[in-house]
Formats: sequence, C-alpha cells, structure tokens
Amino acid sequence: MSTESRIKSALDRIERHQRVRRALTILAVFVVLAVTVWGLTHIGFTIAELWRQRNAFIDSLYGFTHPAFGDLPRIAQASIVTIIVGFTGTVIGFPLALLFGVLGSERVTPFPFNFLFRGTMSTIRAVPALVWILIYVPLAGITPVSAVLAVATDTVGNLGRLFTDELEEIDEGPIEAIRSTGASEPQTVVFGMLSQVFTSFIAWTLYILEINVRIAISLGVVGAGGIGRYIQSNIGLLQFQEAAAGIIMVIAIVLSVELVSSRLRSRLRPSENEEGGRGIVDAIKSLFDADKWAGSGGGGSK
Repeated sequence: MSTESRIKSALDRIERHQRVRRALTILAVFVVLAVTVWGLTHIGFTIAELWRQRNAFIDSLYGFTHPAFGDLPRIAQASIVTIIVGFTGTVIGFPLALLFGVLGSERVTPFPFNFLFRGTMSTIRAVPALVWILIYVPLAGITPVSAVLAVATDTVGNLGRLFTDELEEIDEGPIEAIRSTGASEPQTVVFGMLSQVFTSFIAWTLYILEINVRIAISLGVVGAGGIGRYIQSNIGLLQFQEAAAGIIMVIAIVLSVELVSSRLRSRLRPSENEEGGRGIVDAIKSLFDADKWAGSGGGGSK
C-alpha cells in the first residue's frame, strides 16, 4: 500500500470516528432531554401552573425583600441553638470518626477486615441527616437533642471516610522508622501515622463543621429547633418579612462559620509555617496571631 493510500485510509478512519462521536453526542443530548421531560411530567411540573401562581409568588418576594427584625431576641436565640447543634454534633461524632477512620485504613487493619469499618461509614453516609433525625425521634423526639445525634452520626460517616483517605496517602518511611525502634502497634499508629496527618485531620474537621452548621439549619426546618424552625414557622404563617430576617441570619451564620473555619485552616497549612516544621503547641499558639488572621502578617520577626 502506497503512502498516499495509507494517509487516505487514516483520514477515512478519523472521519468515521468523528461521525460516530457526533452521532453519539446527539443521541446522549436527546436521551438527557427526553428523561428530563419525562421526569418533569412525572412530578406534575407545568409552566401553566407556575404562571397561575405568579401573583402569590410576587407577593411573597415583596415580603422577602423587606425583612422584619422585630423579634430579634428570638432570632438570636434560634441562631445560637443552630450553632450549638452543628458544633456539638461535630465534637460528639469526632471520636468515632477518628476510630473508624483509622481502623478503616488498610495500613492499620488488614484487608478485608478494614472493609467492616469502611462499610459502616459508607452505610452511614448513604443515609442523609434528615433521615437520621427521624430514626432518633423515638429516643429524643424532634428536638435539638435528636438533631445533635443526627449530626454526630453523619459526622462519623463523612469525617471518618476523609480520615481513612488521608491515611492512605501518608509516607511509609516514618512508619518503618517507628517500627524499627520496637514500638507497639498503637505507638506506630500514633507517632508514625497520625503525626503525619495531624494538621490535615484538624482541617477536615473544620470543613465538616461548616457542613454540619448547614445541616443543623436544614434539620430545624423539619422541626428540630434553631433558625431553620423559625424560618419554617413564619413561612407557614405567610409572614414572609419575618422569614426573610431569619434567612439573613442564616447567611450571616454560614458566612461567619466559613470565615473562621477558613482562617483556622489557612493557619494550619504548612506554607504558613515560618520556620518549616512546628510542634502542635506552636501551631495552636499561631492561631491567635491577629496580624496573620487578618492576612497582614509579613514574614515574621527573627
């Protein structure tokens, strides 16, 4: 076969592949659109119904754009409850998340026994916090207590899996060094493994705290108390201005928690260390450096 024939054959193959690819792309778009239309029809979504409700929606939007903070003490109290639920749920769930996260690592528990812990965490993650609170209703009712238990359970699955994944990425050198000294298995785990991921574990915990505060808000909507319940009750009474005040408070809570969490995590990054490695005590002390919190710390004094 001549060079010209080979080139022509190659071009023909490329053109056929492109035609097949275009056809598959068009088919995929058609399938997605068809499934979307079917799904909207199945749940009763119609433009005509939305158009009929437009006036009521516009009236509610007016209320949402004119928040009323007349019941500020109640809003503040509900906000405190929400923060407490998110924070305490994270703290309560952390020990089990750490235990399951460590035991779920193949470096600690040999295969396939580590999958007992991985499977447990996967099962917990498969059940949303909104369902966990319903499971805890017979124990504590739909109250902030059941919300804390739901958040704590959710934390075990989400945070534990993050811990496991982090442990799978650590260096083997420090582990072998600790073992060579005759250290026991628990000592190897603590000083050879956890010492490498200390700051990462704290950063992940702070990240999950952000998520848990949002979860606490959503749990309040189903009656578990907090700012979510305040918003839900006012919307149920068509008091949209009061509900808007609660939504503004939600935004303030989420942004505040995210700001504090992000600054804490940034202070724990290795790049923030002025002299390379730091001990745990030094890392904690540096969290109270006001200049670096504000992002104005420059180089540090020698």
